[in-house]
Amino acid sequence: MIPREYIDEVVRRNDITEVVGSYVQLRHRGRTHTGLCPFHSEKTPSFVVYPETQSFYCFGCGAGGDVITFVRKISNLDYVEAVKLLAGRAGMPMPEEDDQAGRLRSRVLAINKEAARFFYEQLNAENDAARTARGYWRGRGLSDSTIRRFGLGYAPDDFGALRRHLRSKGYTEEEMLASGLQKRSEKGNVYDVFRGRVMTPIFDLRGNVIAFGGRVLGDEKPKYINSPETLVYKKSKAMFALNIAKKSTSRRYILCEGYMDVISLHQAGFDTAVAACGTALTADQVRLLSEYADEVVLCYDSDEAGQKATARSLGLFAESPVKVSVLNIPGAKDPDEFIKKYGRERFESLLNGTSNAIEYKLAKVREKYDLARPADRVEYIKEAIRLLAGRLTPTEREVYAGRLAEETDVAKASVMAQLEAAVRSNQRKAQRQREKELLNTGAGADIKLPYNTPGGEKALGVASAEQQLVAALIRDPALIPLAESRVKPEQFLMEDMGAAYAAVLEAKRQGHLPDLATLASSLPEETVSRLSLLLARNYDVGLGRRDVEMYLDRLEQSVPQSSKAGGMTGEELEEYMERLRRKKG
Repeated sequence: MIPREYIDEVVRRNDITEVVGSYVQLRHRGRTHTGLCPFHSEKTPSFVVYPETQSFYCFGCGAGGDVITFVRKISNLDYVEAVKLLAGRAGMPMPEEDDQAGRLRSRVLAINKEAARFFYEQLNAENDAARTARGYWRGRGLSDSTIRRFGLGYAPDDFGALRRHLRSKGYTEEEMLASGLQKRSEKGNVYDVFRGRVMTPIFDLRGNVIAFGGRVLGDEKPKYINSPETLVYKKSKAMFALNIAKKSTSRRYILCEGYMDVISLHQAGFDTAVAACGTALTADQVRLLSEYADEVVLCYDSDEAGQKATARSLGLFAESPVKVSVLNIPGAKDPDEFIKKYGRERFESLLNGTSNAIEYKLAKVREKYDLARPADRVEYIKEAIRLLAGRLTPTEREVYAGRLAEETDVAKASVMAQLEAAVRSNQRKAQRQREKELLNTGAGADIKLPYNTPGGEKALGVASAEQQLVAALIRDPALIPLAESRVKPEQFLMEDMGAAYAAVLEAKRQGHLPDLATLASSLPEETVSRLSLLLARNYDVGLGRRDVEMYLDRLEQSVPQSSKAGGMTGEELEEYMERLRRKKG
């Protein structure tokens, strides 16, 4: 375990505003900082950093915690790894500690790096297989410098070539299996996953090799295989070539379907081309991309699968602040083929003439109808109006309503009347939804008591007092002895608040400050997020001794008098605890 004193020093040296600000564009507002949440898609900032309590909370998705929690979530790390990252940021050497998961993760990263070197060396070996592999990459139009830049390689058609190489470097069988580069057969034999394939390494934002993609040289099936998810690779959170693209001065990114499209575009000078890892774009990848891009051009294949992927991606970007446009690729199935056939300049012209998301969607709707038929014109207008009634400015609606009127030979006034009615309907629905959300975000909205808890409103009042008491003690630890003398953790109705209260008392006993950084090391993430919410709600509220005494009075009224006086017998205590357990469950 890492010493508590060391963690306290790590937190002290890593101001949460500075750390969060390196990932999120924050705006200073009074005593807080706000920005777009990096953990869910949003257009209106609901993410707040509180410097005084060194905490953050998102009122949109409920994520919250201290600086360590933030780094864990943003970088997908465990607790120890997050502390290490922050320690490195502060220039602090790590203490001696027993961290098996962290060590294994480091070993897996080292294995991946060694494997990438091995594949690159095999590609450049002097044998027939290597010459064939080099011929494949060059046949795809890649230069030697591009091959080096992306670390492209070749995995020999041998069940144990990589395994023997890694073993010679001192890696164990357990470590090789954890990397995903080896598998165990039903007979118990360990073998190389990638064999007889050209190899593409996948890097994270810090330049670590986290996974590989492999393609056969012929037409065998499966044509492509990729690394499984491991300690260091979560495909839904990774973007191919983002480690290179993020260095560009351009904020317009090109989102492609495959690795080869990305590599080809980079070679042609389009240095912000990236691709999603995995079979389809995810919300996590959209959030990651939105940290670097102001505009994203969807550049998918022109086949049916590519068009479906485009439509799905537009839906994912709908809640993002990023401007989205769509590139149609005429005369080629993908960007790689188009550049080979027509050259860089023609592709750049295409790129500069991309249609925006609403134009693309309207064109797709238009394809479904024969406007020579009155019934089809009516259906087309209905569907188009549903699109235009969405998130557009009044000017955009005016322009596209005019185009719709011209296309269908219907008076613009008529189209505008229908569009305004649809907009009003959407606004009414949105207002109802906001009212529903407000009902669920009040001070008692996060109180979760079992349905059979006796006491009704009184129980809710007690639970609310429990929350406020914990928040007050975190804010002012000097009041902990007062609370400890009157209320025990097992007397809490809310199990998570009882655990939080116990953690506060334990921190005090050990001489540590019961802040979020201390509590987060022993409490579930959900509880830490709730504590962050409580601190956020009380940020501008002065919680003092009188408040704590009021909360304690409320809690004491809900438990047997003998418990308060300390005179409860063992049998009475057991009976009382059993009643509490029934209340909670």
